[in-house]
Amino acid sequence: MSQYYTDEKNVQILISLLKQHGIKRIVASPGSTNVTFVGSCQQDSYFEMYSCVDERSAAYMACGMAAQTKEPVVISCTGATASRNYFSALTEAFYRRLPVLAVTSTQDENRIGHLMPQVIDRSCQPKDIVKMSVHLQNVKDKEDEWDCMIKANKAILELWHHGFGPVHINLSTRYSADFSVKELPTARKINRITISDDFPEIKHGKTAIYIGSHLRFEEREITAIERFCETYNAVVFTDVTSNYTGKYRVPYDIVSCQRINSPNRNPELLIHIGDMSDQTHKIGQPKEVWRVCESGEIQDRYRTLTYVFEMSEKDFFERYANSDTKVETSYYQSCIDECNRLWNKIPELPFSHIWIASQMYDKLPENSILHLGILSPLRSWSYFNMNPNIEVYCNQGGFGIDGNMSSMIGASLAAPDKLFFAVVGDLSFFYDMNVIGNRHIKNNVRILLINNALGAEFHLFRQLNSIYVNDISKYLSAGGHYGQKSPNLVKHYAEDLGFEYLSAVSKEDFSVKYERFVTPDTLEKPMIFEAFTDVEDENKALWEMWHIEEDHSLKGETKKIIKNVLGDKAINKIKDLVKGK
Repeated sequence: MSQYYTDEKNVQILISLLKQHGIKRIVASPGSTNVTFVGSCQQDSYFEMYSCVDERSAAYMACGMAAQTKEPVVISCTGATASRNYFSALTEAFYRRLPVLAVTSTQDENRIGHLMPQVIDRSCQPKDIVKMSVHLQNVKDKEDEWDCMIKANKAILELWHHGFGPVHINLSTRYSADFSVKELPTARKINRITISDDFPEIKHGKTAIYIGSHLRFEEREITAIERFCETYNAVVFTDVTSNYTGKYRVPYDIVSCQRINSPNRNPELLIHIGDMSDQTHKIGQPKEVWRVCESGEIQDRYRTLTYVFEMSEKDFFERYANSDTKVETSYYQSCIDECNRLWNKIPELPFSHIWIASQMYDKLPENSILHLGILSPLRSWSYFNMNPNIEVYCNQGGFGIDGNMSSMIGASLAAPDKLFFAVVGDLSFFYDMNVIGNRHIKNNVRILLINNALGAEFHLFRQLNSIYVNDISKYLSAGGHYGQKSPNLVKHYAEDLGFEYLSAVSKEDFSVKYERFVTPDTLEKPMIFEAFTDVEDENKALWEMWHIEEDHSLKGETKKIIKNVLGDKAINKIKDLVKGK
């Protein structure tokens, strides 16, 4: 009988990545739970394999090999208590910084604690036996496959991350007897590059940078990014909180929400910097991603990550930029032209958060600082080309409703000479309203409250819960709380706490009053400006923004997909939502 690789996907992924990362030595101990792993490796001539019955001796043999060769060595054992025998040698490897990879095979984790024979809990490891421990579960779908690939890469890379050291992989098996896979699938290898390594070549193609939420850039960082763009004809796609002020900046949200086939989406290479962003989908699906972050963490947002550069952004861009090359900016020009075309075609919007953002995005005083609440504020202001001299922040890290105003208040106390603006919805405002009573608040604080009496986000046409669940205001969107758009509740609260209070209930009303809110002049008091909008208008405004342009061929395909997935009832419900029924 011919024997090849197991059909267990998690085992295939691990073996593929061991080979791609150049790890070939394996010390195997006997057992049934590691049959699919050991049986697959032993028929592959790439691996240099050794047998050892006693797991304690096997692990010490691996220590000796790793010290002698300065290369990682794999040890493999079965279930039950076999892995416990690795502890003493892995302790040795930890303190001597030896790259030993312990692969302990196991049955499904869901069997732990149910009196199943040979099933023990390996979820927690002593602090001084391994640098990292991961579990590669049995693969049931594409999500499992991606997860196993990421964790296997993380574990293998940790063997030599910041110096050598031991690592643990707990490898599930379903005891498959199928060894018929002749060709090992190639799992995606992720590489970590440090400043002292050889850098991979950038092949000239459609290259873009995406900047998520980010602290203010230093001038040298901006210069390095600009030179990089000129060298590789690259563009800088930005989140509204990117705080990037340099050339080749494109706030692409206005394009990304349209149902059009844009030639500028889906770059061949994306350089991903910055932190959390709710809008990373805006540039489509990049063919390949390089992530630059000083921590060197593997963060695979687009699921096409191939390199992680553990270094500062300045060092990365300066290393690649070439000031002697001919400046080429056609990709940027195409992107910004596309944005300008759509900005010029924005239709008349109803009184809503998006309309308010459209009136104010270019009116904030120079060098002021804006703090946005999550979801509606963040999205609404992202559609417009903010003045790069305005710093913009949002609590996107945890991405929760709480603390947006508190963060702004804290920042305003640290920089009393600057004007600070916050934009929040009503649920976010009332959730965080305690901070308004803080005695340290100064007159450099201005809060814009968009009050539609509930969580409008849950009523939008883009939300499936508005299609499937009846009466969502009752619980899901928290309607009926906080005075239900009372014209006096926030007014009295604000004024009694020493704030100046403004309010608006229509476009005309808002247009008369907002100039005082954005005045660069120093006022005597902090200010709260409350705008009362309706959820139907919020929904219509978002629909209008998403349909400035539409590729009719895509429209038909999109409708067909929605109909197949959701049915005619959902299609009709979406139409009713947009009409405000």
